[in-house]
Amino acid sequence: MMRHTSCLYTIHERLASMSEKERRVADFILDSPQEAVHPSIEALAERIGVSESTLFRFVRKLGYEGYQQFRIALATETVGPKSGYYDAPVDSESGESVVAVVFKTAIGALERTMGGLDPKAVAKAADLLTRTRFVLFLGLGGSAIVAKDAYHKLMRTGIRCAAPEDFHMQLMAASQTEPGDVALLVSHTGANKDALAIADVLRSRGAVIVVVSSYPRTPLSKMADVLLLSAAPPSPYSIEAFSARLAQLALVDALYVEMMQRRGEEGSQALGEMRSVIAKRRT
Repeated sequence: MMRHTSCLYTIHERLASMSEKERRVADFILDSPQEAVHPSIEALAERIGVSESTLFRFVRKLGYEGYQQFRIALATETVGPKSGYYDAPVDSESGESVVAVVFKTAIGALERTMGGLDPKAVAKAADLLTRTRFVLFLGLGGSAIVAKDAYHKLMRTGIRCAAPEDFHMQLMAASQTEPGDVALLVSHTGANKDALAIADVLRSRGAVIVVVSSYPRTPLSKMADVLLLSAAPPSPYSIEAFSARLAQLALVDALYVEMMQRRGEEGSQALGEMRSVIAKRRT
């Protein structure tokens, strides 16, 4: 991976060696670098009018191992430090307080997610999670927080479940799944190589894969039996997408309620037993 060389400079430097289609990609990025930071590889390829394979060859020709590394390098170079650490620009010139910007961004992510979420997909995921013998909750990095929250919420339903945190432990757990087991796999980008490796193992074992992600046409989303989409930030200010995480947490709550409705008396009994045990620890 190229760490210390200007991404835009490298594009200029290698224009002569690029194919016609690669030149089209280069021209778009050089003309509008900030507009190239945010989209997924599928969305950017469609916008430029080239194939995903052309875009992938383009970033490899620049010296990057993958599209995500290229995005981060481009974002580091083109997004100013005052706006690069959050989903929306946070500065005194806007006239809004930091609190107002953060809360409005979070509310916007929740509203966009609710407006674009397919209720049938949520219902299907709840059905699968309710009927299975075992559920794995998986995620890496920031997505691990959402996966752990899903484990914390959905274990109340009485369904057997686990949420290993270490990547190797997740691979090991995936290797022990059986046909019909369900894995809820969280990945904001849907392009993380380790998440894809876990999904490959799950698929080889015949497990059902429910993916929570922000982009519909990423490699991981294409592997999903059920895809639940959270809204991605509307502007290219932060790769991490804090607001998308909040939307994913709300989506997990919706799954929990759907599952409890399906579990009926069994769910109520499991929840009651859990609350009773916890209550004994309170003074």
